[in-house]
Amino acid sequence: MPMDGVMLGFVARELDAKLRDGRIDRVIQPERDEIHLLIRAQGENHRLVLSASANAARVHLSRHAKTGPMEPPVFCMLLRKYLGAGRVQQVRRIAGDRILEIEIQAISEMGDTVSRTLVVEIMGRHSNIILRTGEGRIVDAVRRVDEDISRVRQVLPGLPYSYPPSQGKLDPDKAGAQDIAQRLAQAGGKLEKAVGAALAGFSPQAAREACARIGLDGQALISELDIDSAAHALHAYLAAMPEMGPCVVTLGEDGVPADVYPFAPMHLGVKTEAYDSPSAALDAFFYERDRRDRMHQRAASLAHTLKNHIERCEKKIALQNEALEGAARMEEYRKNGELIQANLYRLKKGEAVARVEDFYREDCAPIDIPMDVSLSPAQNAQRYFKRYQKARGARTLAAEQKQKAEQELAYLEQMEDDLRKCTDAAGLAELRAMLEKSGHVRPTVSRAKPRKEAPSQPMKFRSSDGIEIEVGKNALQNERLTMGARGDELWLHAQKMPGSHVLVHAADVPERTLMEAAMLAAYYSKGVRSAQVPIDATLRRYIKKPGGTPAGFVTYTHQRTLYITPDERAVRQITCLRA
Repeated sequence: MPMDGVMLGFVARELDAKLRDGRIDRVIQPERDEIHLLIRAQGENHRLVLSASANAARVHLSRHAKTGPMEPPVFCMLLRKYLGAGRVQQVRRIAGDRILEIEIQAISEMGDTVSRTLVVEIMGRHSNIILRTGEGRIVDAVRRVDEDISRVRQVLPGLPYSYPPSQGKLDPDKAGAQDIAQRLAQAGGKLEKAVGAALAGFSPQAAREACARIGLDGQALISELDIDSAAHALHAYLAAMPEMGPCVVTLGEDGVPADVYPFAPMHLGVKTEAYDSPSAALDAFFYERDRRDRMHQRAASLAHTLKNHIERCEKKIALQNEALEGAARMEEYRKNGELIQANLYRLKKGEAVARVEDFYREDCAPIDIPMDVSLSPAQNAQRYFKRYQKARGARTLAAEQKQKAEQELAYLEQMEDDLRKCTDAAGLAELRAMLEKSGHVRPTVSRAKPRKEAPSQPMKFRSSDGIEIEVGKNALQNERLTMGARGDELWLHAQKMPGSHVLVHAADVPERTLMEAAMLAAYYSKGVRSAQVPIDATLRRYIKKPGGTPAGFVTYTHQRTLYITPDERAVRQITCLRA
């Protein structure tokens, strides 16, 4: 429930307490549907984020700055004009629903003190940010709505502002127990659906949580319950709700933020991380989600590029294999030319077939050689010699081209495997830089000087024996990890396939740690879905880096080979110190 009416109520109370009488110092519009207000209040600087994004509409304070475009959008300029240096008078949620109003006292062009209201409507793809005057007329909106979009409610400059059509639900801040009982009875059906239908701003998650908090089964039918008793319990829950906390972010099995709640949910048996305020929880949730979305978009683009290059390499190799198969007849051409040359005195022009003795065989059995009737026997011999030279040249060129294509394919498959393990922007930037250097990705054109990123870090684990194990996530990390290791440290890698370099930071490695390191090497390799992956283990002193080879390419000796079946559950049981 990232931003339903319940969550918005907690945010509204927080913002009203922290921003009241605060001065608006600056307005920024970093995205088409996102506004940042920089507000100085109670001796602190605050960044208020207002978003009307279809899948991320929200309001909260944030500690993550975003820069606006060089040319501010029209709506941003309008807000600067009407709200600049204004003071926040009140922040309120409307009728328990997903509408937040920020009342601001500003100075008009004539020098008069006027009241203006910034309205944030959080309604999925219909979300909007609207500025209206004290008299209730719309100044402008981040998303204008005309008759072509909606015949019910237009949002255009100069029109009177009206709230979105009401669904007739109760305001949870004002509803009495009798009112709730009446609405539950009217709604009927399952309790959790009846709660959502009766109370404004209650999402399905909020309704399920309400049922859990009052000790009733959300799947129970209204007709089977004591409605008055349920209504009184629900009324008491609504009255106590504003004091509940702390706000939490729920975490998935992989530790990734999954949702955000104003307090720990009873209806879910999941891990949670607590925060000091609703804004802190929302900021952490949306920042991580936005970061992952950006990573996914950038990674998807690189994945598509890699896929295209890999397919091209595979086609090249197939063509070179065909050329090599065709060149297999070159010895036949040479032999035919030499046999014709040796029998010129017996052959005449115009013969379709030259029947000669094959002195390459012990019995010198006769052989028939096709001839071009338009050429003389000597010219036919030269014709076969030219075919031989062409086939020999094709074989040499095809072999060279095939080798290059196979090397390129191995490099691209390594990049593809590295991309699968990429978890942060620094690692993705390194991967893109390598592909730009190799010519597989066009360099980014930007007038701004690129910011130098700190080198990305490999994954770090602690074995059951308390020994640190590091796992490279890309070729550059592999190179830094391996080349910077001590000679007596154990090194592991999947045999003859793309994968991570795994380094065990110990001179004497127990068998249990060895198997855990081998499991990591198998899991973080291209063979992750294989039944068995051969893992080579050797000491760092036996590893060499051939000159002129790509990052992460090494040769090694004195290896011991282990056969491992990759198991995600076994990997998760190894303590992760740095992902």
